[in-house]
Amino acid sequence: MPQHLRAAVIGAGYLGRFHAQKYAALEDCELRAVVDIDAARARELAGSLGAPAATDYHAVLNDVDVASIVVPTEIHYEVARACLEAGVHILVEKPVTRTVEEASELVELAARRGLVFQVGHLERFNPAILAVRDQITRPLFMESDRLAIFKPRGIDVNVVLDLMIHDIDLILSFVRSDIASVRASGFPVLTPAVDIANARIEFADGCVADVSASRVSQTSLRKLRIFQPDQYFSIDCEKFHVRSVRKEGSGLGPGGMPQIASREQQFEKADPLMAEIRAFAHAVRTRTAPPVTGADGKRALEVALEVCRQMNLTLSAVYGAADGIG
Repeated sequence: MPQHLRAAVIGAGYLGRFHAQKYAALEDCELRAVVDIDAARARELAGSLGAPAATDYHAVLNDVDVASIVVPTEIHYEVARACLEAGVHILVEKPVTRTVEEASELVELAARRGLVFQVGHLERFNPAILAVRDQITRPLFMESDRLAIFKPRGIDVNVVLDLMIHDIDLILSFVRSDIASVRASGFPVLTPAVDIANARIEFADGCVADVSASRVSQTSLRKLRIFQPDQYFSIDCEKFHVRSVRKEGSGLGPGGMPQIASREQQFEKADPLMAEIRAFAHAVRTRTAPPVTGADGKRALEVALEVCRQMNLTLSAVYGAADGIG
């Protein structure tokens, strides 16, 4: 592996801009290409970072070690497969692919080629999540609320694939059990797709997760509440804050109430995307599994599509393509 990882960012839109900036800022990476079918957009971003621009990603694959794939979801599979076949390690924005079958093929291809395949579930790198990750051992009930103010970008997918999938991924990372059932409802508000949704996910071990997401709210909110025996966590992913409450001892306190100890933790504003890309680069250098693997991305997608199926949505309603959810 060269001293500096040679990186390409494929897709120079809103998120691609941030990916390119992070690679350019890393001392052990060199931004070798910014790729976008819009030549002017590619040149503008690449020029601001002192990197070459290109309009065809195939032309740069022999000159890079790693690539961030930040293109519309419908072409994730096409671009990711080309990168892996060229021997390039990949970081793919969520949702990982359009279908579970596409994700499975990429997971298998990356394994055969011995390449790192990371998925961009950014909330895993939130300091509030990292602070409690090892303390969550036996979740019984989880409740998440992810509300966002409407923005025109990102509406190529519905709210489940746009926002709810973040919390689905977090919940799956905490609950070590198979899913027993999924029930869901959702409605379009400002777009033809579902803009507000709720899902109830029941696991074989008895844990239940209630998951809500909206992209048509007047305020933003990203909260996760987790209950486990004798302990409760309230995690504010937007404000980087954690409140935990724990039952202490077996006896009762004044008034016959259980003895309770609470703790507040406030974390400095962080840069989860930089942490994500650093983790990706580390996994490539050490040839170890990244924090969010292709298999993790596939499982989150599988559950997200099941949520959509429970709302009687076809794949055309999810992505705007003529097909059914397989």
